[in-house]
Amino acid sequence: MKKQLLLLLSIVSGVLLYGAWPMSPFCFLIFVAFVPLLIVADNTKKCLSFFGYSFVSLLIFNAATTWWIWNSTDIGSIAAIIANSLLMCLPWWGYHLMLKKYGRPIGYLSLLCYWMLFEYIHLNWQLSWPWLSLGNVFAMNPNWVQWYEYTGISGGTLWILSANIISKILIHKLINNRKAIAGLAAILVAIISIPLAISFFILNERKEILPSKSNVVVVDANMDAYEKFDLFVATSEIQRLISLSEGSMDSTTKLIVWPETALSLPTWQDQITTNVYYQPVYTFLQRHPNVTILTGIETYKHYGNYPPTSTARKGDDGQYYDAFNTALYLKAGQPFQLYNKSRLVPGVESMPPFLNFLAPIFERFGGTTGGYGRSDSSKAFSIADNPYKPAPVICYESIYGEYVSTYIGRGANIITIITNDGWWGNTPGHKQHLQYARLRAIETRRWVARSANGGISAVIDDYGNIRASQPFDKASATKFPIPINSTLTFYVLYGDYLYKIASFVALLLLLWHGVKVVKARFKTSL
Repeated sequence: MKKQLLLLLSIVSGVLLYGAWPMSPFCFLIFVAFVPLLIVADNTKKCLSFFGYSFVSLLIFNAATTWWIWNSTDIGSIAAIIANSLLMCLPWWGYHLMLKKYGRPIGYLSLLCYWMLFEYIHLNWQLSWPWLSLGNVFAMNPNWVQWYEYTGISGGTLWILSANIISKILIHKLINNRKAIAGLAAILVAIISIPLAISFFILNERKEILPSKSNVVVVDANMDAYEKFDLFVATSEIQRLISLSEGSMDSTTKLIVWPETALSLPTWQDQITTNVYYQPVYTFLQRHPNVTILTGIETYKHYGNYPPTSTARKGDDGQYYDAFNTALYLKAGQPFQLYNKSRLVPGVESMPPFLNFLAPIFERFGGTTGGYGRSDSSKAFSIADNPYKPAPVICYESIYGEYVSTYIGRGANIITIITNDGWWGNTPGHKQHLQYARLRAIETRRWVARSANGGISAVIDDYGNIRASQPFDKASATKFPIPINSTLTFYVLYGDYLYKIASFVALLLLLWHGVKVVKARFKTSL
């Protein structure tokens, strides 16, 4: 093929990926989105050339789906989009190498495993950015993926890659040998339809959980994301949160959810109860002793002369401390409970040491380039006379399926997502973030109460359906009798096992290839 046609096919692949992604209604395009790039791989001899073609596809995909990061950090967004596109090229480069050296069967197997290894690593390393993991693409179509309660999004990734590979083989056969397509067509239909059939079977067997006798109130004061840290704004917004809460709650309200950093004036963790600015919150709780508040707050923890964590920083007084993006659980007459955000946004909330030189280009949006401290593990909040045991999922953490499932393993019977989505404005960013929460509900079979400052606050049921939501850019409060579920799904019990299996096979393939290369060089040297 001519270079111009190969480049065109690469562009088409990127456009199809974008066309399939939330918030597009054309999700079905994902089953053929990689076909043009697979054709490019067949017709490109040099690995470096194919790396360039795949970079074109994946740069279009990244830029078109996550351009809204620009609203928070301009130079940082460019760096993030380019870096993520380059990382996505690595499994494709490995696929092309295996394809040319060992043929199509080994090549296709390597693509499946290398891509899933990439996604698994991207979920777990310091520059983690799983926003574009392929299995997320079905977030707007939860009825297609009810089986995520068994596989999580890794099952969706496997489904997508398998369908694309068979589609490409079918097209190749159509071009070269029309007599051999019936079997492949049947396989393709089966690959796409069987997961759909399983999903609709699960829906058909669904057992409705009765509404709870208690209710949850989800509050969004719609604070300005950039002004909320000002003293005057912060204190007035506390009164607004209280007013919205009291305007919606009733005698059966047990839990009130406020957004991430709703209490935006930083305070030391051992001074939360005495902080003068937060006394109105305690007065509110004393008026309503049966109610518990789950809210976001910025906190500090003092260490003294020696830093016990890698994120600790030295203050002007020479003493070390950590800053935290914290979830706070408050009830009158009870000790408060804390959870510090663990999965941090790369660049603005955490920075690997080897990239510290880039810190100045990241602007603050709900984080700090100095690096936040973090909790070692998830946590379920619990108070004896409250039936709700919330998982305090903070913002970015909600895109980590396996991590969210660990809250459930610790006893959470409801997922509360507190987030500050106002950094991105009215762009696809806050909309995609809402949609991804639907997948967490399916994976865990837990209802979700989502309080999103500057985004879309919502209540999502355990099958991923949005039961109540509030418009973007509007102060609101939503009361809902959220049911409680205590069963544990297969995914909660076993997590991302598909990623782990694929990663193991990928490592075996790399080892096998390495042995082959060493043997070949040894023979050449004799």
